[in-house]
Amino acid sequence: MAQQGKLRKSLSLVDLTFLGLGAIVGSGWLFASQGGANMAGPSAWIAWVIGAVAVMLIGLVYAELGGALPRSGGIIRYPDYSHGPLVGYLMGFASLIAYSSVAGIEAEAVRGYASSYWHALGTSHHTSTLGWFVQFILLAVFFLLNYWSVNVFGKVNSFVTAIKFIVPLLTIIIMLTQFKASNFTSHGFAPGGFTGIEQAVSTAGIIFAFLGFRQAVDFAGEAKNPQRTVPMAIILAIVLGAILYVLLQVVFVGAIPADQLGKGWANVSFNAPFADLAKLLGFVWLAFFLQTDALISPSGTGNIYLSSTARVLFAWSHNGTFFKKFGEIDARTGIPRAALVLAFLLSVFWTLPFPTWGQLVSVVSSATVMTYIVGPISAAAFRKTAPNLRRPFRLGGMSIVAPLAFVIASLIIYWTGWKIDSWLIGVQVAMFVIYLLISSKMPTSRVSLGQQIKSSAWLIVYYVVMFFISMLGDKAFGGTGMLATPVDQILVAVVALVAYYWGINSGVPNPTFVHTEEDEAMEAEMATY
Repeated sequence: MAQQGKLRKSLSLVDLTFLGLGAIVGSGWLFASQGGANMAGPSAWIAWVIGAVAVMLIGLVYAELGGALPRSGGIIRYPDYSHGPLVGYLMGFASLIAYSSVAGIEAEAVRGYASSYWHALGTSHHTSTLGWFVQFILLAVFFLLNYWSVNVFGKVNSFVTAIKFIVPLLTIIIMLTQFKASNFTSHGFAPGGFTGIEQAVSTAGIIFAFLGFRQAVDFAGEAKNPQRTVPMAIILAIVLGAILYVLLQVVFVGAIPADQLGKGWANVSFNAPFADLAKLLGFVWLAFFLQTDALISPSGTGNIYLSSTARVLFAWSHNGTFFKKFGEIDARTGIPRAALVLAFLLSVFWTLPFPTWGQLVSVVSSATVMTYIVGPISAAAFRKTAPNLRRPFRLGGMSIVAPLAFVIASLIIYWTGWKIDSWLIGVQVAMFVIYLLISSKMPTSRVSLGQQIKSSAWLIVYYVVMFFISMLGDKAFGGTGMLATPVDQILVAVVALVAYYWGINSGVPNPTFVHTEEDEAMEAEMATY
């Protein structure tokens, strides 16, 4: 029977690193350099550095969690362990939005780039009926690749990731031959000021590009020797991705012909940024490779995220706050197939009401960072409530790194802007109310409902306060302007620190980490290392 199956441990350090790197190097490198230049001008590379530092801080926290508690879908298992099912439920819902939409974004990115030479697919800002069917077929291919086995999935992904690295590296080398240092002072180094850099981090696709590091955490339950490989894979993926993206941003800004900058950086516009720029510079052969890679890079990332969404659904089910059907494993393949089917349907759904790449990126970035904010609090809470937990990778300076990671994550959520934050935070608060209304059907055997509410109060108050700060914040971020910069961001930092220390002192006393057969098997395996 399907529910008698077990997750198979087939993924090596190389596989895990390439899962993270493959998710990082997706559609982000094709579009985000132009988006960053539009918002921040020549200073856009600073936005990439900020994004890399922010994600590295968060990644280091998850390196400790992933090494100590390697679980499939760990992103939503950890808050359940540390603060109970209610917080796990809220993170499960936010994760579902964040993960399920990415495969659709990547399919849209493939169509958007292909539309530059196959015009029947629509434009970069509009999807035709044929274009939507092409996206659907691509998602169906992702589904089939994931359906057969995790081993096939991992090996195919490692191969694809190795290939798709060649074109960005080649692009950097060729664009350097056209590098013009004068571009970095054209219309000012930072025409939008530091606010432009902040906006680029959260809404140009920069933070979106880096968020793929989490794949090593999501697949930890299927990794060989996860205590060692998961932390190493997280760090390697972020470092390699950061180097690549900073170089791509620098060469993009430096290679743009001066006559394209007449109306300023905000008006630099290419349907297929690097491919169009290559043609403009006379490198038609490079444009061909770029257009080919535009099929490979997003496809590889979409394939990874479809599989990750299935693991999130699987983990949410094992938390006891989502339908049990999605926690079943196919005995023959070791794949959570019911969860994979739902992941596929959700990815298709996200291509329907949001027709372009840019419209989804801000939503996904904010939703994903929202799922990450609990990580630093869970890790710090475990230092108090589970001091004897075996930690193969123990993060030094947790008392500094964790709160700093939480503050930066909170700022990224704020930078996303009122338009996104209003409904995303509003939906999370609504899900909290729904949980209370159906609490009789939710798990209370491990953690009483009263304790769940007590352990989640910090998060709800944090959401509500962030909602109003975003509404009243600087006009540059869609607010009313009552709280202008830097007052708004200082306030976000203060609120984040209060929420952080409240959160780590609200953890469930004496947390347990063995809730399912998968947990038992993982604990038994860890005892052998």
